[in-house]
Amino acid sequence: MRIRFLGAAQTVTGSCYMVDTEKSRFLVDCGMFQGSKALKENNYAPFGFEIKDIDFVLITHAHVDHCGLLPKLYKQGFEGAGYASVPTQQLCGVVLPDSGYIQENEIERKNRKLIRNGQSPLEPIYTAQDARECLKYIRGVPFDETLQISDDVKVVFRQAGHILGAAMIEIFVWENGKETKIVFSGDVGNVHQSIVKDPAIIDSADYVVMESTYGNRLHLDFEDRVSLLAKAVTDMLRYGGNLVIPSFAVERTQDMIYSLKILMDDGVIPRTDIYIDSPMAVEATKIFMEHPECFDDEATAEMENDRAASLFEDKNIRYVETIQESMMVNKIKKGAIILSASGMCDAGRIKHHLKHNLWRKESIVLFVGYQAEGTLGRRILEGEKTVRIHGEEVSVDAEIREISSFSAHADQQGLLHWLGGFTKDLPKQVFLVHGEQESIGALKKEVENNLGIPVTVPDMGEEYDLESIKPEVVKIVRILPDEMVLKAELHDAFDMVRKQVNAIAGQQGQNRKALEMMLVKIKDIETELAGMAK
Repeated sequence: MRIRFLGAAQTVTGSCYMVDTEKSRFLVDCGMFQGSKALKENNYAPFGFEIKDIDFVLITHAHVDHCGLLPKLYKQGFEGAGYASVPTQQLCGVVLPDSGYIQENEIERKNRKLIRNGQSPLEPIYTAQDARECLKYIRGVPFDETLQISDDVKVVFRQAGHILGAAMIEIFVWENGKETKIVFSGDVGNVHQSIVKDPAIIDSADYVVMESTYGNRLHLDFEDRVSLLAKAVTDMLRYGGNLVIPSFAVERTQDMIYSLKILMDDGVIPRTDIYIDSPMAVEATKIFMEHPECFDDEATAEMENDRAASLFEDKNIRYVETIQESMMVNKIKKGAIILSASGMCDAGRIKHHLKHNLWRKESIVLFVGYQAEGTLGRRILEGEKTVRIHGEEVSVDAEIREISSFSAHADQQGLLHWLGGFTKDLPKQVFLVHGEQESIGALKKEVENNLGIPVTVPDMGEEYDLESIKPEVVKIVRILPDEMVLKAELHDAFDMVRKQVNAIAGQQGQNRKALEMMLVKIKDIETELAGMAK
């Protein structure tokens, strides 16, 4: 049996793993790459496998970095089944068409500029209609039931505690007269989240493929993070501006609505208008209301008359759906809490709200989720003084805050606790994925030192044979052609230099010589990029 790591290898996005058995070949996740230009180029590159050879796909959950390239897979001819939990199947029906719609809008905007410059127009990776077409192939399966998918493969979906419907997948493979068990963690949830159940504990596995997003960090206690949220609201009201919260449409938005409603009901914060400006978040919230069986005890106890809808309803909570309504929210000058997607600020309506509030000293921008390298959210969080939104330079004068402990990802302690639950059969090997290098390195050290389990950190495209206790690399596949990698890396270099220029320009007593050197570097990169475009 072999596993090839086609995404989320020493990076956080693009989860995709191909498993080869004696009789079957299948994918676990087929996610979109987010963040830097170099990573995003993978979305346009050919898949690192023959589509006709794939038998089926297992989907851990409905975040685009895990399911966002499924429409591309089906658009290019795949006709096999996708298997996911029932809530994930329903959420894919919201998330994937929205992803296609965003791509269509982004490409349309880029093409207007390209056509004006006499260049060939681009095509989206897939459209909203392509996404809708692929949904008929995705089957919803119940949690905790064994599903025989092929002659040699059976699977069990377990609660991951990450977002509604998120699963960790136990895969049992019968090969060479014996059964081997692989567990794909998906995204392991943070304990004591506001709504969903905690991650399931699995006690045995031969191999584990495990995420490491927060492998080097510890979260605040639940009470502390709620207190920081309350303080952000009261400070915003005192400043006389707005509180803008970039929020993932699935789970984070619902967590925020729930937490803010409880704070208002308990009198901790004044009753304040909360605008949910994301059509996808509105539809996702409706799906949450249909699945109270996935809620933890605390959320279940908070429901009024056994109505899950009551967790997300209040006279101060306003769900914004139309573009006209969204534009009206942009005109609000003070006292509004605005929750909008995307959570990393790279697309969607949040960019409009940032454009109208980032330059205002009386407003607060609060990050409550992971910001991948290269995203607009990460650049704002790291202190850029000027950012480009929809072709315009916008000053960052608002107060920037972060509460990372609202993350739906387990921290280092949570990951070690989950992995320590394999008490019946300790894994022979753990593959750490879905993390940046610093996080993976810290978690690797903890796992090897404290749990005594060997750890492998795959590179993108590496394939491992699981027959030996410590797998060896048998093949490395370059996912992107060399020229695409070079072009993407040059774009990233350009962004880095621009960031340095902004930092220097924002300093008092500007260092003119250093700035001039940076501008020369920018010119060199622009020349090289122009040459590649010919």
